[in-house]
Amino acid sequence: MILKEFTKGIWKENPVLVQVLGMCPTLAVSTKVVFGVSMGLATTFVLLSSSIIISILRKIIPNQVRIAVFTVIIATFVTVADYFLKAQFPDISKSLGPYIPLIVVNCIILGRQEAFASKQPVFKSILDAIGMGLGFTLSLVVLAGVREILAFGTFFNMTIMPEGYTKWVIMALPAGAFMTLGLIISLFNWINMKGKESKS
Repeated sequence: MILKEFTKGIWKENPVLVQVLGMCPTLAVSTKVVFGVSMGLATTFVLLSSSIIISILRKIIPNQVRIAVFTVIIATFVTVADYFLKAQFPDISKSLGPYIPLIVVNCIILGRQEAFASKQPVFKSILDAIGMGLGFTLSLVVLAGVREILAFGTFFNMTIMPEGYTKWVIMALPAGAFMTLGLIISLFNWINMKGKESKS
C-alpha cells in the first residue's frame, strides 16, 4: 500500500504522461535538462510542503474557502522556491523566467491538494507528493534530454555528439517540444499496452 502510494505518480498516474497536467512549464522549460531538473525540483518542493501543511490543517479549513486557503499556502512556498533560485542559481532563475512563479497555478499542485492532501493523513500525503513530484521531474528530464541532445548536441551542457553533428534547430522550438512529447506519450502508452497484454 505504501509503495503503491509512492509509485503511482511515477508511472500509473504520471502527471505529464497520463494526466497531461502542467503542460505549459513542461513544454516551455524542457529545452535543456538543467532547466527541467530545476523546474521539477521546485515543483516537488512546493507540492510536498503544501501537501504537508494542508493535510495537517485539513479538518479545520472551512470547506467554503478551501481553494483560497490552498492557493495562499501554495503561493507561500512558491515564493520561497523562487527567492531561493534567485539567490543561489541566478542564471537558472533568469532562464526559467516567469515559470517558477507560475507554479502557483500549476494544475498538478492544486489538483493534488484538492484530490488527495485535503482528504488524507500526513504520511500518505507525503508519499503522494513525492511520487507525483518525482514523476513530473522524470518526465521533464526525459523530454528535455531528447530535445537538448538533438537541438544542441549536449546533455547537462556537456557535449556528447561528435564534431560536425548537424543540430536539429526545430527541437529548440515549441514545435519540437510538442512532437517530442507526443512521441514519448505514444511510447509510454505502447509500453503500458504491452504490459497489459502480457498479463492477460
